[in-house]
Amino acid sequence: MDNLVKADSLEYNFDLYTHIKWIVLARLVFAIVLIFSSLLFSTQVNLSIFSQPFLSLYNLAALVLVLSTFYGFWLKQQKKMLVLAYFQIIVDTFLVTGIIFVTGSFDSVFTFLYLLVIIYASMLLLQRGSFVTATLSSLQYALLIELEYYQVITPFMEQYPIFLTINENQITYKIIIIIAACFAVAILSGILSLQLKSARQDLKITQEHLKRVEKMSAMDELISGVAHEIKNPLASLSGSIQLLKEDTKSGSYEDKLMQIILRETERLKQISNDIRLFAKPSKINASRVDMTCAIEDVVALFLNTKKWKTRIQIFTKMEKNLFVTIDPVHLKQILWNLIKNAAESIRNKGKIIISLNSPRNKRIYLTIRDNGLGIEPEKANHIFDPFYTTKLEGTGLGLSIIHRIIDSYGGVIDFESIPGRGTLFTIIFKNTSPPMIQ
Repeated sequence: MDNLVKADSLEYNFDLYTHIKWIVLARLVFAIVLIFSSLLFSTQVNLSIFSQPFLSLYNLAALVLVLSTFYGFWLKQQKKMLVLAYFQIIVDTFLVTGIIFVTGSFDSVFTFLYLLVIIYASMLLLQRGSFVTATLSSLQYALLIELEYYQVITPFMEQYPIFLTINENQITYKIIIIIAACFAVAILSGILSLQLKSARQDLKITQEHLKRVEKMSAMDELISGVAHEIKNPLASLSGSIQLLKEDTKSGSYEDKLMQIILRETERLKQISNDIRLFAKPSKINASRVDMTCAIEDVVALFLNTKKWKTRIQIFTKMEKNLFVTIDPVHLKQILWNLIKNAAESIRNKGKIIISLNSPRNKRIYLTIRDNGLGIEPEKANHIFDPFYTTKLEGTGLGLSIIHRIIDSYGGVIDFESIPGRGTLFTIIFKNTSPPMIQ
């Protein structure tokens, strides 16, 4: 299970690296802008550039520059990206609190900076990160204002303590507004980040699928023609051998040779049928199929197979009442082949995890993952190619046919794999579930 988590997090770590890089650059730009804007403002109001609060702002900006340089070196190592993300977000909330403190606390115009930190926290860490940041920001702001109000800390800019000019109700109201704003932004930005992540993943899967479809379409006419030309000679050959076999003594040398010919003829017929299925899957028997029931049937059949039941564990996590329009035979062929491939990639004992869900009720997501050997990068680009196989036995048409069947029903398929850690296949179907009765 740990290997599967690592495999699942590979792409997330890459995205995290990219986002952190841009946020570090944005923080550098902010520090430079803060310095120059403070210099400009101080000259316009005829104040010394070394007077307060400008001197404190320069110090904070310098601290941001130092921290950004530190983050840059950390980022270059590409290690513990998640720790780096949390560390800089937490530090940034304190930096924002410091800027608010030196620019007027209750009257500061920089409280919006909390919201910016929450937004980019949701980009890096999704909903969990945005809520953690919203909580930290709310606590720090409330504590800052309360400590000043009760004279625990001295106001930085105000000549008089804020309790002399602002009553407790105003303080409470302002704190509640800021807290509400922080959590509202956390909720919205978290939802948008999840939707963006899902949309990007869907786009990636669709693009890769379309590339393979375009590649396969160039072979369709040729492969279909070959299958058609093979079919008739095979039928004649099989029939002739059957007639000859009737006049041959059972158990003789000639009879054994004819049995071999017949066996190989049947194998050629199966290959021909596979080629025809690859070239043009028939949808004449398509009907609305309950995905959960279909998966449970195939899993039960698979686990009752002697070869697999003692060493493969299958775990399922499936939503109910999800339907797709597909030939039931085609769906079982897809499920059986993917589960079988997953099992064959596992040495000794291992796990296969099947999940089924429809997060937006428009598409159905089916994932099949294993903790097997994974797929080497040089092989990964060819696994859907017709006749490509790394097995000693097999035609190399299994995944090609699955790809073609899924595409013929308007679905897409893609995979992610890390050698030595496992493989994840994702299939997206059109959701044809009946509407729910209110």
